[in-house]
Amino acid sequence: MFSAFGSIDYQSIRASTPAETAIKRLNGIGEVLSGLDVSAIRTEGEMAHALLALDTADKCIRVILTEFRAEHSTEVVRKAKSLIGLIEQARDEISGYGDGGNTLGRTRAVSA
Repeated sequence: MFSAFGSIDYQSIRASTPAETAIKRLNGIGEVLSGLDVSAIRTEGEMAHALLALDTADKCIRVILTEFRAEHSTEVVRKAKSLIGLIEQARDEISGYGDGGNTLGRTRAVSA
């Protein structure tokens, strides 16, 4: 197992309910996203890497929602929607980089 995912899986194992497991996994995705600094993007390669990270996070969130469909609590859905909204906002800001827009000057790290 990749060590980067070890803590997330360990926390999930210790969760007492499936909904708590889903929240812990979503929180882990949020922690990863919070390290993404959109304002530091300077090249097309960095932009592609950031978009790939956002797409991967989005897919992971959707897998969690599918996996825990029967256990959807208000908190799980709220957390997932919040993260998806942040991902969409970050994508919009990154796309401003490709348009020659100046969105990067006012962008900071993605906060979850």
